[in-house]
Amino acid sequence: MGASSMIVLIIAALAFSFGAVIVSKLVTKATKNPQKGQPYECGIPTIGKAQIQLNVGYYLFALIFLIFDVELIFLFPWAVVAKHVGWMALIEIVVFFFILFMGFLYAHKKGALKWM
Repeated sequence: MGASSMIVLIIAALAFSFGAVIVSKLVTKATKNPQKGQPYECGIPTIGKAQIQLNVGYYLFALIFLIFDVELIFLFPWAVVAKHVGWMALIEIVVFFFILFMGFLYAHKKGALKWM
């Protein structure tokens, strides 16, 4: 696969994306309804401001979860080839876990793992 197949793929992706938007604009009718601009929460009308500021701790906790979730994604392919690669795979995964553990200690030191 060369550069020409990548260009064809990008052109096809753009054509499908813009084509879907154009077809949806042509098929549906646009109505101006003030309720469309309101936030929707399970069929219950909102009371007060819809946009509130959340605690940053929630975002930090979610990011740390993603980091360790991605660690598991890398761990499965390693487990498949570890027997064939040998000691080199073990050394690489130990270094990988060490780097992640240092990030975990940093997050713990900064208090990112405290819920409230």
